[in-house]
Amino acid sequence: MDVTPWPAGAATGIGSLPGTDPHEAARLVFGELPDLPHLPELPARGVGADLTGRTAALLVDLPVEVVPSGYRVAAHPGRDHRRAQDLLSWDLDALEEAAAAAKPAVVKVQAAGPWTLAATVELVRGHRVLTDQGALREFTESLVEGLSRHTAEVARRTGAKVVVQLDEPALPSVLRGLLPTPSKLGTVAAVPEPEALALLQSVVEPFDDVIVHCCAPRPPVNLMRRAGAKAVALDVSLVERAMLDELGEAWQEGLVLLLGLLPGADPAAPIDLRTAAKPALDLADRLGFPRSVLATHAVPTPSCGMAGASLGWVRRALALSRDLGKAFLEPPDTW
Repeated sequence: MDVTPWPAGAATGIGSLPGTDPHEAARLVFGELPDLPHLPELPARGVGADLTGRTAALLVDLPVEVVPSGYRVAAHPGRDHRRAQDLLSWDLDALEEAAAAAKPAVVKVQAAGPWTLAATVELVRGHRVLTDQGALREFTESLVEGLSRHTAEVARRTGAKVVVQLDEPALPSVLRGLLPTPSKLGTVAAVPEPEALALLQSVVEPFDDVIVHCCAPRPPVNLMRRAGAKAVALDVSLVERAMLDELGEAWQEGLVLLLGLLPGADPAAPIDLRTAAKPALDLADRLGFPRSVLATHAVPTPSCGMAGASLGWVRRALALSRDLGKAFLEPPDTW
């Protein structure tokens, strides 16, 4: 796979894991996903450890605080903002320790993308940041600067090339005008696709290798690809027939798909390698590509974050993801 910094046959995780111990989480990730380990996220620790709070900790000169409705812009850094920064700092210490033993060539970090961040942080009067063009621009610029500092620190601490994953679960709702207003009596106006594309592109372009992740139904794959993403991550179980042409075009254009193939929560029945691989094999067949495309333009992952899973299933899911990557590269005779 010469279009990506990770090797063919790699697998990775989406980000969040259960538990509260960053050292245990880092050891688990580096042990099970040696080709493309990621900085674990542990939202069970509470305020500041979730996607929005963690990303807010990266922002430069834009503090936030927690209010009953969620995260809100603050006049000065307070307890909530400092806690988020402390949690991230401890995670980086754990990452550095795990990397010192594993010596990875590539490491992935995750942050909320600009639209999800702007959809989940409020302005002082309670309206979402994305409803104010000036605030939206300011947040986006701050995110780029904060991510640049963050990736530089991760590279320094690990000696690895850093891949950025932008999580955009709110992007489909932003595009379709489905986000509720503060009163809950209406919805925020839909953002036109050219505007959504331009803003996402402004965050993708400063970095060499960007994955855009959206595990919501009907992810806008073409928009994410046109924004410059090197790869798009999605939940294969949510792929609809109407998306097939879009996915086929993406592969035709050389986009790598991170395929969410393992449940993010403990499954009701055991899952073996063949069962886990079937949706990916079926996707290649339906799109008319040889199954060998999975070795070069697919990376197996869990379907989304795994914060709600048991530790036992997390270990199994990450191991299966790793084994799937190897099987895509060297398919068993039974496939």
